[in-house]
Amino acid sequence: MFFRQRLAKEATLSYFFGCGSKGRGIAVDVVEGDEEWFLEQAGKEGVRIDYVIDTHVHADHVSGGRNLAARAGAPYALHESAAGIVRYPFHPLREGDVLGEGNVRIRILHTPGHTPDSLCLLVTDLRRGEEPWFLLTGDTLFVGAVGRPDLGGSSEKMAGLLFETLREKILVFPDDLEIFPGHASGSVCAAGISGKPSSTIGFEKRFNPILKISDRESFVRSLLRDIPERPAEMESVVRRNIE
Repeated sequence: MFFRQRLAKEATLSYFFGCGSKGRGIAVDVVEGDEEWFLEQAGKEGVRIDYVIDTHVHADHVSGGRNLAARAGAPYALHESAAGIVRYPFHPLREGDVLGEGNVRIRILHTPGHTPDSLCLLVTDLRRGEEPWFLLTGDTLFVGAVGRPDLGGSSEKMAGLLFETLREKILVFPDDLEIFPGHASGSVCAAGISGKPSSTIGFEKRFNPILKISDRESFVRSLLRDIPERPAEMESVVRRNIE
């Protein structure tokens, strides 16, 4: 398996990974302007780009996903619920879908809370073993924080959804499962994001302050209290990402 993490503008963490021996790769959360980097990496690894995935419709940066997909001749994918948000065709991903990339398996988890269409990618390298190796958490779970709930609907409703998502979909995984989030410190997508670009489920359970809150009402109240200011030019960014 090859794996690349890229720190892009707006403190976004993008990913390119897949099976080098079978020549297959997936690009995740591509930022506009970085398309050439992904094409160069694909050339260096000798792989084709099979899918370009956004973990949700972004509000803090313009996605380069559709442009990269067109240049690579690959499907551009979002969670199926994004059909009610965007105004263009895309490859719909559903809860439980499994993408087979040679020796790499990617299972789709629908993880609403930051936005209604948020998803995470559970990745297994079969050459390493049958157990999942890591989780790309998008803007659902960060190192030291969780995603803000006010960008995709009622803040209180979304915060409640995020509480349920974290406990029913993410924190149920083994403590040693690695997580790779969609942003590092400097992002406006949550308060208190660490500068460390990866973690584990167990470490976040122990040290992520919002995850220590065990009841839904207190979680929602705490999360709503600490929401950062909305991203600059958010409306124009969202417009470009949906039209």
